[in-house]
Amino acid sequence: MAHLLRLLLTAFACMLGLAAHAGDRFIIVSSTTSTEQSGLFGHILPVFEQQSGIEVRVVALGTGQALDTARRGDADVVFVHDRAAEEKFVAEGHGVERRDVMYNDFILVGPKSDPAQVAGGRDIVAALKKIEAAQAPFVSRGDKSGTHAAELRLWKLAGIDLEQAKGPWYRDSGSGMGPALNMAASLGAYILADRGTWLSFRNRQDLAIVVEGDRRLFNQYGVILVNPAKHPHVKRELGQQFIDWIVSPAGQQAIAAYRIDGEQLFFPNAAK
Repeated sequence: MAHLLRLLLTAFACMLGLAAHAGDRFIIVSSTTSTEQSGLFGHILPVFEQQSGIEVRVVALGTGQALDTARRGDADVVFVHDRAAEEKFVAEGHGVERRDVMYNDFILVGPKSDPAQVAGGRDIVAALKKIEAAQAPFVSRGDKSGTHAAELRLWKLAGIDLEQAKGPWYRDSGSGMGPALNMAASLGAYILADRGTWLSFRNRQDLAIVVEGDRRLFNQYGVILVNPAKHPHVKRELGQQFIDWIVSPAGQQAIAAYRIDGEQLFFPNAAK
């Protein structure tokens, strides 16, 4: 009887150990809102989790906030879309290595009435000049996201000093892509959006794509392992498994397979 009791206690302890080990098999990915709000993560993460047994918990923020989260050590992996900020993050020692993952593009969305008369053009800089000259309503993410950073670069290329030019026509939403698009729809305003979120966005009301195709609207995404030398609790092995998968043929194929109404949202380019 005593021997049986010892066997049972040993088996129970092993089960607890296995359960604890299984409970540790998760990573936190600090990412941009577009990867989640577009539905991409909902498509690819179950594939990775089934193949690896690693759960991925996503914290979806603007790119600037996502990088700040990783700087504090509150994530294992960063998956964002502001290359300059990503390279700075790695150069400062916060990340181990940056890898290209995929790309899509930004688009200028606006009301079909088109008060700034920019529809049909391909020159985003010329369009922004017309919007500012007409004082046409414009909604900005205003949240230090990758999209916001791209927007600010484009205003600068247009030779427009926003600090001087801002007025009632320019609205800082301080929100993610989906809520910012909702705001633009309700105001009948122009907005810079990533194509992935736009394709999954259903509350379009009177909005439509008005400018697309400018090479300056290219939108690259990258993935970085948070540096465990700065934050020893970072799950280096599990995080690296996720990165290795997302840039592998299997991960790249999963990204390419994600479509809405037959249209591909993201284009893998890790091999390049």
